[in-house]
Amino acid sequence: MKYVGEAPQEELATGEHSTRNRVARSILDHGPSTVSDLAKRLGLTQAAVRRHLDALAADSVVEPRDQRVYGSRGRGRPAKVFALTDCGRDAFDQSYDQLAADALKWIAASAGGGAQGEAAVAAFARARIAAQAESYRKSVDDAGPGGRTEALAKALSADGYAATARGAPGQQGEQLCQHHCPVAHVAQKFPQLCEAETEFFSQLLGTHVQRLATIAHGDGVCTTFIPRAAPQTAIPQTAIPQTATPQTTDHASESTAGRNPA
Repeated sequence: MKYVGEAPQEELATGEHSTRNRVARSILDHGPSTVSDLAKRLGLTQAAVRRHLDALAADSVVEPRDQRVYGSRGRGRPAKVFALTDCGRDAFDQSYDQLAADALKWIAASAGGGAQGEAAVAAFARARIAAQAESYRKSVDDAGPGGRTEALAKALSADGYAATARGAPGQQGEQLCQHHCPVAHVAQKFPQLCEAETEFFSQLLGTHVQRLATIAHGDGVCTTFIPRAAPQTAIPQTAIPQTATPQTTDHASESTAGRNPA
């Protein structure tokens, strides 16, 4: 490890992290680059550039490649160039949120706008959740009765939601907390995304759930309350009213659920 007293003067002026970002940005702006190219553009020594490239490669931000040579190639091996990986490109500004919002606006407008447009966006949101349903369902179904919420949290975390499950203070149930939402900016404009997710949680866990907070609404965490299933108590046989064999009448199909026996 090199201490501050041993660092080159250009790194003392800009700082390690800032210089590393400049190296990556130069590759983004100019394409795959050699160590020599980067050193000239940034005013750094080649040794300093190599050290930053090694760190960026260790973080999967850049990767070395053989330089493409067009036309006749001279003697010797082609120079190595460094290019950004997909992970490296994702670290820079992206327009995915705007693209998604524009697509949903188009869906709403194409459906006629108003209530019809909102219904079309809601249908898209449900279809999006359905595409993820199988992996989530398997995780929850494989968990024991007391571990279903925890299993869902782990499945959500695998998709980038940084989810946890914990007991709800003072309530008979659990809280599913999502500390990150990859679609929060879009969900601010289209709450149907959050509503479809809540519906899916309810279907998946087989119980009514209540969304208490969402990142899209400005809260720090997306929080969903999941009530704990009440234990079923066996009803004594003597407490079950004995009824006569039903006779066929014009009202035989009428529901009697919840009524007191005559």
